[in-house]
Amino acid sequence: MANWQEAVKGKGKMGVKEVLQGPEVCKDPEILTTHAVGVNIYKQGKDPELRPDTEYPEWLFTLNLGPPKSLDELDPESWEYWKLIRKQHMWQDNKVRKGKKL
Repeated sequence: MANWQEAVKGKGKMGVKEVLQGPEVCKDPEILTTHAVGVNIYKQGKDPELRPDTEYPEWLFTLNLGPPKSLDELDPESWEYWKLIRKQHMWQDNKVRKGKKL
């Protein structure tokens, strides 16, 4: 009867709540250096193994993985510069319309 009472206590409007658990965290250094951990989207199967650097395209190693560049660092003739200008203008316009101070 104690189990039934515990189930009733945890029961809300939608029924008994189940505790959700996140994915397992891999801490094995050998697997972390040889496999793309977390890339497998299927329930079954393994994470793919990493290939040698020569099998990946050159542009992959030139990607900016740090913080985004500021407006001063971008070239005014680039597409990224104008995209950032537009984004900042939208932020400013939204704040003005909302009545907040800049």
